Amino acid sequence: MRLEPRTSTPAWMIIGAPVTAVIVALGLCAVLILWTGESVWQAYFHLFKGAAGSRFAITETLTRATPMILTGLAAALAFRAKLWNIGGEGQFYMGAVVATWLGAGMVTLPAALMVPFLILAGALAGGLLLLLPALLKNVLKVDEVVTTLLLNFVVLLFVNFLLEGPMKDPMSLGWPQGPPIIDEGILPGIMAKSRMHAGLIVALALAVLAWAVMRFTVWGYEIRAVGYNADAAGFAGIKVPRTIVLTALISGGLAGIAGVGEVAGTKGYLTLDLSPGFGYAGIAVAMLAALHPLAVIASALFLAGIYVGADSMSRAIAVPTYIADVIVATSMLCVLVSIMLTRFKLYWRG
Repeated sequence: MRLEPRTSTPAWMIIGAPVTAVIVALGLCAVLILWTGESVWQAYFHLFKGAAGSRFAITETLTRATPMILTGLAAALAFRAKLWNIGGEGQFYMGAVVATWLGAGMVTLPAALMVPFLILAGALAGGLLLLLPALLKNVLKVDEVVTTLLLNFVVLLFVNFLLEGPMKDPMSLGWPQGPPIIDEGILPGIMAKSRMHAGLIVALALAVLAWAVMRFTVWGYEIRAVGYNADAAGFAGIKVPRTIVLTALISGGLAGIAGVGEVAGTKGYLTLDLSPGFGYAGIAVAMLAALHPLAVIASALFLAGIYVGADSMSRAIAVPTYIADVIVATSMLCVLVSIMLTRFKLYWRG
């Protein structure tokens, strides 16, 4: 068996490969459901029903998908430039910390100015956090996988310190949580009697903007060129270190905006469990989307539906919620294989 590069890939294969991969992943995970002694059809029915079977289910899926779109974009843009940003979780929390610090009464502006101000401040905080690993990569050739991953734990310990000390809400009755965001800084809701907020619109707009930048601008071309071959890009006149730094600022900024959306839109105050792993989920979102900014939207909706639907499935039948993590992991592996097969032809000898 050998692999040979394809001279061209038809559009139907590019679109159909990820869809087929997800179907194959669901088929593989059906074996685990059968292992529990439950019906596969019942399990997947309750999974779908919990994710999109009612108004409440749809709004919860969209709410869960909102930060995953942003962290997915953060990972996708960074990975395009071969900047392996594994620190989305830390950047997420830095955006949330700054939004809490500024939005809990330190700065008071009209709502039309306060919300954009918090979003920009959170984006700056997340971007600056990723700037350090980017500079270490450029100057000292330090592996950014290690630095971004370890910064996640540093930031989480820092947040724990703040919530147990200088940023602890005196009205929280001893619970480690930050002070509430003032009304002017709360992201407006989209639908009554739901947790959906304007962060979803911001996430969708940024996904379209990211696609336009990558597709139609010189900077987007430079990112793709550096990702394909940094040495060749430098030889062609592209300033590789500058491109890496700018990509880091934008990537970290997107993850920081996700943190602002959760603290100022969904919850209203900072806690240590604000994120159930949105930063790490963003990596899966980006890989499932094959690093395409628009495909990140569909990928985030799929993953959010799996996680939200798994809770409903677990309540309806005796299938543990951990099956959601297995489905996500299996889907990502299958999509990676499908991407390989869209780029290479498989030949069997003899």
